Amino acid sequence: MRVSVAGAGLGGLCLAQGLRGAGIEAEVYERDEAITARFQGYRLVLNPAGFEALRGCLPLRWHPLLDAIVGDAYGERLILDPQLNRIGELGPGRTGIVVDRHVLRHLLLTGLSVHTGAALSGYEVLDDGRVRARFVHGAPATADLLVGADGVNSAVRAVLSPQTVPADTGVRFVIGRTPLTERFAGLSRAFGSKIAGDGVSLLLGAMRFRTPPKEAAEQLAPEVTLPDIRDYVRWAMILPPGGSLDARSPRDAALSMMEGWHPDLRALIEQGDPDNSALLSIRVVQPRQRWSPGPVTLLGDAVHATSPTGGNGANTALRDAGLLRRCLIDAAEGRQDLLGAVGDYERQMFEYGAEAVRHSLDALPAFVPDAKPQPARHCR
Repeated sequence: MRVSVAGAGLGGLCLAQGLRGAGIEAEVYERDEAITARFQGYRLVLNPAGFEALRGCLPLRWHPLLDAIVGDAYGERLILDPQLNRIGELGPGRTGIVVDRHVLRHLLLTGLSVHTGAALSGYEVLDDGRVRARFVHGAPATADLLVGADGVNSAVRAVLSPQTVPADTGVRFVIGRTPLTERFAGLSRAFGSKIAGDGVSLLLGAMRFRTPPKEAAEQLAPEVTLPDIRDYVRWAMILPPGGSLDARSPRDAALSMMEGWHPDLRALIEQGDPDNSALLSIRVVQPRQRWSPGPVTLLGDAVHATSPTGGNGANTALRDAGLLRRCLIDAAEGRQDLLGAVGDYERQMFEYGAEAVRHSLDALPAFVPDAKPQPARHCR
């Protein structure tokens, strides 16, 4: 069996690693010109299902390395004012495993065949039931299955399920990261909490590695090369629905909303990494009507992009990877035909994927200042 994976995000790479470990050929095609074309180094919280799916797709020999480069998530989930005074609670404390996306992506890339600059332009199902993917540049690729793991703007989804389009929630946010120095360690009660300002909310999360990733790889898995990253604070400022951001830098955009805030909070943003901050919109993709059975399917944000306030986007993509891997192993070992295996995956994925999107949207108002119910705007 041969599988083509469109998209070198966490979900697609996790699937490719899992298939590789099971002896199934998998090639990854990424539209970016280079793996490092976009920095993707923000802290993620993995729940037990997401973390176990990840472990299940990785070689056993890398499990000690994975355990060494993650951290522990904890926090009171308070609501604080801009002077760090407690004014409420968000809900029960959240626990889990925290991981840096940039570090995890480098681990998942190890040993895989990844073709960069491979923007998919379309595909066709051949007479023999296989699928041929076409790219803007380069030769086409023929496989038994094409997996669209190419994100919220999925080119695979545009062909497979053109009626499924992203919806813009209207919410905008600024995200960045700052080294976790001694000064910012004093903000620990704000990690996992919401700081409620005038028309904005600031969310902070600490990424504390059990072992610095580069050192952990050198000690535990020399064949893996991981970035030299140290502990940091991930910060995200959420604006009200319909808010806009001008052409200023993300740091300046955040600071412009923080007049009179606690000096440590302003310093945190001022000392942020300018190369790892961005102005983003929150869009979702809701899985609706299933497409006709065939040798093409979707995974992760391509089919169920969630609001980050749900904390389940990466977890659901990793769960997809683990489930599709198991289904394809059944097909490769003759317990199921390929279309039946893909159908089993899609039935389960549609159910929990739709629930993940609903959960993330239900959680959004708690983090959005002055949020008022409004219909999501569809966009292409």
